Amino acid sequence: MHAAAAAAARLSVWATAQRTGPVQRRGRYVPDSTAHPARMLPAIAAHAIDAYTDPGDLVLDPMCGIGTTLVEAVHAGRDALGIEYESRWSDIADANLRHAREQGAPGRGGVIRGDATALLSLVPAALAGQVALVVTSPPYGPTVHGHVAVGDELDIRDNRYNDGTDKGNLAYRDLTGLADGFAEILRGCAVLLRPGGTVVVTARPWRKRGELVDLPSAVIGAGIRAGLVPTERCVALLTAVRDGQLVARPSFFQLQSVRRARAAGTPMHLIAHEDVLIFAKPDAAPNDGDGDRTSASDDPGGRR
Repeated sequence: MHAAAAAAARLSVWATAQRTGPVQRRGRYVPDSTAHPARMLPAIAAHAIDAYTDPGDLVLDPMCGIGTTLVEAVHAGRDALGIEYESRWSDIADANLRHAREQGAPGRGGVIRGDATALLSLVPAALAGQVALVVTSPPYGPTVHGHVAVGDELDIRDNRYNDGTDKGNLAYRDLTGLADGFAEILRGCAVLLRPGGTVVVTARPWRKRGELVDLPSAVIGAGIRAGLVPTERCVALLTAVRDGQLVARPSFFQLQSVRRARAAGTPMHLIAHEDVLIFAKPDAAPNDGDGDRTSASDDPGGRR
């Protein structure tokens, strides 16, 4: 890793929205990618891959959606494997990987269609202990994701992962069920991780009937139950930094949620970042103590 990249990797605040999401994806992802209601910013995945892996390493995303983690990994010369529960999204992830190969991405990637809570039954046993990095995000917050069609009337649509009838999908479990399912996924990831391997999870809280649903803390608890050790808690900006100021880039659904909450007397604000929760296998080397990162084990429930 170059000196400048190493210095950036040590920062606890990741400047991952200097360009908007559509600009980051333009030409790099197939057009159908916009159908997914909760796409990770490519710059978040790219930062994690650059900070925690070397070329040739294997990167896993057990809930890969349209394959953002996979695309960024193969473009960076890493190999990548994704698991996706819904065939609609796994097909798009496959298309994005083909597109990356056509663009000359040096890494290799693949997608397995299946339920990541049974991860070890889906992945070849030979991969146990071979994964350098897991990058993923649990499903959450339908009020902060979606699409808007502009015509004679405002059409708010596609803010769900599917039609909601499949109750096995983690996106439609309550917080306890989501955390339990995610812990099962992380247990499988722990087996696949090599010694010193890292897990990076992005998450943000959301509000349900005015109450804050603290998903980041639930994710930390899930990681601990899976036998992983919390090592860092960073933030990935969803706003640009311009002349020392944050420039908000909210989605329509974020704006709608904030406006409704304020009209009802709840002083909500626009979401400016995602929590980045970082774990390691228990036998991984301890944090180097450079002082630039926050230890989640010191404050497992605190917010930045």
